[in-house]
Amino acid sequence: MNPSTVATAFRVVAVAEALSWIGLLIGMFVKYVPETTELGVQIFGPIHGAIFVAYVVVALVAARVLRWSAGTTLLALVASIPPLMTIWFERRASRSGQLTPVEAAAA
Repeated sequence: MNPSTVATAFRVVAVAEALSWIGLLIGMFVKYVPETTELGVQIFGPIHGAIFVAYVVVALVAARVLRWSAGTTLLALVASIPPLMTIWFERRASRSGQLTPVEAAAA
């Protein structure tokens, strides 16, 4: 697998996972606070679930291809649980060079 493609896929899925969290949280708010409709949860629940699974798979692939440590891999997986933490992890990994394909290809 091409490390550059894996790094790009990780970035895209990390942002998509966070955005789907936002949609699901808004849907849950509308469902439980004003109690007007369940439509947001019905739409964003399955979307978020699918993107969550995709994030976990892509994170595991990225960990292998980009040669992340066990700690970094665990942090990437744990970041999928709290809302919006996948963006935090993606930014952290980018700044620390863990999403830099050049290093992975050279190693």
